[in-house]
Amino acid sequence: MRKVLFASSEVHPLIKTGGLADVSASLPIALHKQGHDVRIILPAYRQCLEALTEFHTVATIKLDGYHSPIEIIQSTLPDTDVTLWLVNSPEHFDRNGGAYGPKSGGDWEDNAARFALFSRAIAAVAMNQGQLDWLPEILHCNDWQTGLAPALIADLPNRPATIFTIHNLAYQGLYPRSSFDALDLPKSFWHSEGLEFYDMLSFMKGGLNYSDHITTVSPTYADEICTYEFGYGLEGLLVERAKQGELTGIINGIDLDEWNPETDKALTKNYSAHTIRNKLANKTALQQHFALPLKEDVLVIGLISRLVSQKGIDLSIDAIATLLDADENIQLVCLGSGEASFEQDLRVLRARYPDKVGVTIGYDEHLAHQIEAGSDVFLMPSRFEPCGLNQLYSLRYGTLPIVRNTGGLADSVVDASGDDLKHNLATGFKFEAATAEALEETLLRAIALFRHPRIWRRLILTAMEQNYSWEKSSQSYQELYDSLIVKLAR
Repeated sequence: MRKVLFASSEVHPLIKTGGLADVSASLPIALHKQGHDVRIILPAYRQCLEALTEFHTVATIKLDGYHSPIEIIQSTLPDTDVTLWLVNSPEHFDRNGGAYGPKSGGDWEDNAARFALFSRAIAAVAMNQGQLDWLPEILHCNDWQTGLAPALIADLPNRPATIFTIHNLAYQGLYPRSSFDALDLPKSFWHSEGLEFYDMLSFMKGGLNYSDHITTVSPTYADEICTYEFGYGLEGLLVERAKQGELTGIINGIDLDEWNPETDKALTKNYSAHTIRNKLANKTALQQHFALPLKEDVLVIGLISRLVSQKGIDLSIDAIATLLDADENIQLVCLGSGEASFEQDLRVLRARYPDKVGVTIGYDEHLAHQIEAGSDVFLMPSRFEPCGLNQLYSLRYGTLPIVRNTGGLADSVVDASGDDLKHNLATGFKFEAATAEALEETLLRAIALFRHPRIWRRLILTAMEQNYSWEKSSQSYQELYDSLIVKLAR
């Protein structure tokens, strides 16, 4: 049994902006089920405390650089026995809005101070400075919001081994030099092999330079971030860590209890690979929800996404518009929010084709499950995708993913072509170039195969046979934890 402190800025179902929240719940749960003592540490956002029914203060800690002490509030992750510690600093986290910014959009102006405090709290708990009588063997940090924690404890005696997981290198937590000075961080951190990045403070570099090991959320993404195209100026650092054997890609798993078409309460009718015909009832219900014609023979394309360029939303809109102009037998159902221009483009597409396009701006977990179950294919043409979870949910629900051949999408989807299609190994559709034309061609391939029910059914069954549970991935993390503890003890 290992003692693991798992640090994240968002955890489902308490607060979520993306896949980080799902991983930050499901990986600790998987490790807990396998007998490890896992404690999750999370900021005490207002919405988190409102969502929890029972919690109590277990420690008060005075942190360097901050006038008021913070509290550590203890609870459990809903519907689990996993211990949850929330860093309570009302000045920083008790506010309306999201984890990183107000509801109107943008970032909180004091995010550098907020997540520097969070990182200091993580470091304090990791070193048992809150008198919680619990000292972890592993500190597992996730993304830039936790990046300063490995740096703060790097030179301390009897510290835990540290792992830093990159969920998306595009978000680095960059702030001006004045923020570094205002946060009262050790001056020794200000250099190119520390936290300095082109005269900016980089929270991300705290995790990359000072952790014992770096992981990413898929093997292909681990390779991609070592290149100029995907490295965002950090590729040199990452190449060196990779050469030293200190960079690993471990693909995410999914929660098979929450994402299970046999038991999912959000569905109109549950189904499995043995009762695949029942999937059609969810297709009909989805069409009804979006006020679309009830047609069994139309290819329903699902899209659930942040509406940003990274996700290839512009490619999706352009390709779908071309196919609709050509009167292809398709329907699009979309759930998401993001850049105002993309939201408006989707509204315009809906207005032009009210009988073929359904759009909900925002996020609705219940509807997300219905789209996964009711769609025939799931659209995910990301320009880059560290791992992706929706394509894994789609495989589980027999909804064939249409993805660009990048990151975790490349690792988890087998294209329906050539020998893979012939030998029943295909699980979806992939394309290479990040262009609307390449996506359009791939959609046309999907439309053509959809007209052959036997082939399509075989694709669905193969997709549903895939196993992307956390069992295998969590085992990889356990092995990594063990090796780091041995390495640190030398």
